[in-house]
Amino acid sequence: MKLWGGRFTKPTNELVDEYTASIRFDQKLAQYDIQGSLAHVTMLAKCNIIPHEDAETIKKGLKIVADKITAGEAELTEANEDIHMNVEKLLIDEIGAVGGKLHTGRSRNDQVALDMRLYLRDAIVTIVELLSNLQTSLIEQANANLETILPGYTHLQRAQPVLFAHHMMAYVSMFERDIERLKGSFPRVNRSPLGAGALAGTTFPIDRHFVAEQLNFDGIVENSLDAVSDRDFVVEFLANASLIIMHLSRLSEELVQWSSAEFKFVELDDAFCTGSSMMPQKKNPDVAELVRGKSGRVYGHLIGMLTTLKGLPIAYNKDMQEDKEGMFDTVETLKGALALFAPMISTMEVKKENMYAAVAEDFSNATDLADYLVNKELPFREAHAVVGQAVLYCIQSNKFLLDLTMEEFKQFSELIDEDIYHVLKPETVVNARDVAGGTAKGRVQEQISFANQRLNDTKEWVSTFAEKVNVWMK
Repeated sequence: MKLWGGRFTKPTNELVDEYTASIRFDQKLAQYDIQGSLAHVTMLAKCNIIPHEDAETIKKGLKIVADKITAGEAELTEANEDIHMNVEKLLIDEIGAVGGKLHTGRSRNDQVALDMRLYLRDAIVTIVELLSNLQTSLIEQANANLETILPGYTHLQRAQPVLFAHHMMAYVSMFERDIERLKGSFPRVNRSPLGAGALAGTTFPIDRHFVAEQLNFDGIVENSLDAVSDRDFVVEFLANASLIIMHLSRLSEELVQWSSAEFKFVELDDAFCTGSSMMPQKKNPDVAELVRGKSGRVYGHLIGMLTTLKGLPIAYNKDMQEDKEGMFDTVETLKGALALFAPMISTMEVKKENMYAAVAEDFSNATDLADYLVNKELPFREAHAVVGQAVLYCIQSNKFLLDLTMEEFKQFSELIDEDIYHVLKPETVVNARDVAGGTAKGRVQEQISFANQRLNDTKEWVSTFAEKVNVWMK
């Protein structure tokens, strides 16, 4: 008989057992479930709801069960439906009927909400740490390439030259906002739902705040209906994760392009590429491509969760069993991608000469010619037209602006003097953007300095919260 089967006259259909069981995936919550149970049973004894000696027996039994699950020695079955019932059955098998007292004053509804919050806050800390490791790799590349110039693009057309360091720091900024979003969501995850019961609380004189303190939550979810019926904290995480994977996908796309023979801007280390079973010459950027591809599944989990929740009445409904697989998969997808990306960026070879050659053979210095004329008091619109004519002449003559003689320059404007050759050099063009956030070397160094300060703050945050999560099991 199932642990909840007292009012039933026949066993559930085997197909129902198979269809409704969640143990295939929610076993990931095993240690969190036991962590929550340890805090709960300690509270039951503190409040004199169960005898202290029973609580100690249950705690010892739970720790034995935890060890057996970790060692792969415990049998988790679909007959027991989910991780909560499996743990309770293993506990009763271990210590006898006294194990049945563990569930006093709680429901699987508030229990699963607790487990998911414990799991997710742990995952957030890990992902923030992995993001900071990727930022470190990007900053290292930026520091190593403060003199490296490459074309900057709009519409995938060469636009203006920028420092490669500046390009790397753009991603550092994107990932910084991703970190801020995760850190900002943490307090909303870090609240205890335990004690909400099935939906209305419990008749037992429990101490919800004590349990929250034991598990290092910031407080409790105050409304019992809200505690068991909403998964907005999961939706928020999936939305944040979607932004992270989007930023990773954009960087992946650039790595795929840059490592091609058409660009030859970077070469990825062999350790992060694969070959072809048919074409022996191939070196494929498969990690970057797969990360780019996995963005779709993360987006899908977000939309799936929103769709699951949109029509549910308060409080718990079986539909909410669908809240876990997408969350688990998203966490593992992000952790895997970020763990690979940091060393892939660190070991990436930057082909500085190829980047510079590309800048020297385009018209990305055209805006600087226009600005030069504006500084000579020619209205910008007139300057724009003059430079457009000069570019057209160069295209027709198979030349670039720096190839023009002074006589040729004078055809377009008498305002142009010999100093134009210095003005149009890629190094001058880059360093002319000497404004906050610009691509001039000094401004990029400022960005790196600010980023390092924020990175130190993030590492301190990770250290602080890593000590707080999972302390009970320690």
